[in-house]
Amino acid sequence: MTHQTIDEHDEVLTSEDLALLRANLREQQLFRRDQLRQFAVDEGPHPGDPDGPPVAGQLEVQVRLAASARMVLADVEAALARMDTGGYGVCHLCRGRVERDRLLIVPQARYCARCQQVREAAR
Repeated sequence: MTHQTIDEHDEVLTSEDLALLRANLREQQLFRRDQLRQFAVDEGPHPGDPDGPPVAGQLEVQVRLAASARMVLADVEAALARMDTGGYGVCHLCRGRVERDRLLIVPQARYCARCQQVREAAR
């Protein structure tokens, strides 16, 4: 008789998990879209604004934050697309399963924990 150290059921995403993850991803999507709209408003001209346009340092921070928000939004939208096509929860490198616990923490994860560590070590 074989003994498994990990309960296989703990690794499988249930329909309830998927519904929760989809709702979380949709919420992140709305937040990032709103955030990007706000950056677009903040970067625009400020006629008559006593504080004037943002100074160079503030503008650089806004540009970096907007770039980060666009990257996260792209990851979130890609995860939603994977949900729609049946590829959600499959590692992009090893094609194994992305751990349930990892997806519950980072719902837009593309890689299993092992492959993510390999990617980060290669940087």
